[in-house]
Amino acid sequence: MSLVEVARFPNGMEAEIVRTRLASEGIMAFCFDGGMNIADGAGLLIPVRVMVIPDDLADARAILVDTGLLDPPEAAA
Repeated sequence: MSLVEVARFPNGMEAEIVRTRLASEGIMAFCFDGGMNIADGAGLLIPVRVMVIPDDLADARAILVDTGLLDPPEAAA
């Protein structure tokens, strides 16, 4: 199963909020690099990524934008 990134967050707490929000909508999501974010005081150097399957990417982004958890994409120029 391949996964794609839906968003990045500076800490694991924000990423888990997003993951559980997606799960409540029936979208399976995973947090990557959560442990790396706290290792050796890395802090904001390594963001926590929220990943979904490619088929769920558009729906996941729409849910997160609608709920204010993700900024809308910039309009194409």
